[in-house]
Amino acid sequence: MLTPKENYLRMLEREIPEYVPSFYDPYSDHVAEELLTPVSAPEGTYITSFGVEYIACESMNMGAMPNPNKILCPDITRWDQYIKKPDVSGRDWESYYKAQEKNWDRTNRALNVGGGDYWLTAVSFLGFEGTMMAMYEEPECLKAMLEYVSEFYIEVLKKQIYYTKPDILGLMDDDAAYQMPFFSLEMHREFFKPLQQMHIDIAHESGMFVTRHDCGKCEQLIPDWIEQDIRSWSPAQTSNDLKGIKAKYGNKIAIEGGWDNQGELGFPTVAIPRLKDALAEYVDTLAPGGGFVYMVMLNGAPTDPEVAERNAVIKDFYEDYVRNYYKNH
Repeated sequence: MLTPKENYLRMLEREIPEYVPSFYDPYSDHVAEELLTPVSAPEGTYITSFGVEYIACESMNMGAMPNPNKILCPDITRWDQYIKKPDVSGRDWESYYKAQEKNWDRTNRALNVGGGDYWLTAVSFLGFEGTMMAMYEEPECLKAMLEYVSEFYIEVLKKQIYYTKPDILGLMDDDAAYQMPFFSLEMHREFFKPLQQMHIDIAHESGMFVTRHDCGKCEQLIPDWIEQDIRSWSPAQTSNDLKGIKAKYGNKIAIEGGWDNQGELGFPTVAIPRLKDALAEYVDTLAPGGGFVYMVMLNGAPTDPEVAERNAVIKDFYEDYVRNYYKNH
């Protein structure tokens, strides 16, 4: 049997994997990087290398969000007075990454580096409203600020690649609400795509695959992702036309997720027979032809008895029906 890493990379190669990848059989590890945007703030607050304060709380599973009451750059026209690249001239890059090697299983799991979150970076500096206003009123200032930040982000990416030899670049930028994008496709192409393309080009030149994390209704970006040779998309929320996307693109872009965790199926009150029926429909819709990762998650604490009971159903369903789907269908 292929290792989870080999199996997942086969899927990214747009081949039918030996078995359906799943987060129950982890297939990737991640390089931690304190210089980039944090995904969590386990202590409640976190100050980034640029000086942005992120906060988190238990109700959002300690996911880090920029403090809306502390705007780092209140005036985009004077961004260069507020935004300063961190001084990394004395950083021991090799030791920083080498200390993480004990957390990686290079045999069984692909190694993933992240970054490229230019929309979220702008929001962290200017606030949501400030970023939206800058896109319309001061576009050249916004571009100049992001290009300046990009110089630093690219430097970090190159160091990560040199010292860790990763398999995957995981681009992420949550640029959409659940039911609609935050801005037009044209604005994406004007402000953010060119900067992300630099990350993608470097990754491809290094023989890496590129994946994309983007929450919300972001399906307008998929043609650009295909053009950029992005191989997978998570979490692929169900406000997008997943059936249409699957029918149109097949395994050109893998759907990592695609489970409806916003409605009844995302909560531990769902009846178990209903959950099982929904799991079957979910897999039968998205698994055929490859390009699918089984990622089913419920809202609620894992220690909650109802959550634990349904999580057991979800895992058993994977083992009984999903794992060997390609052998049995």
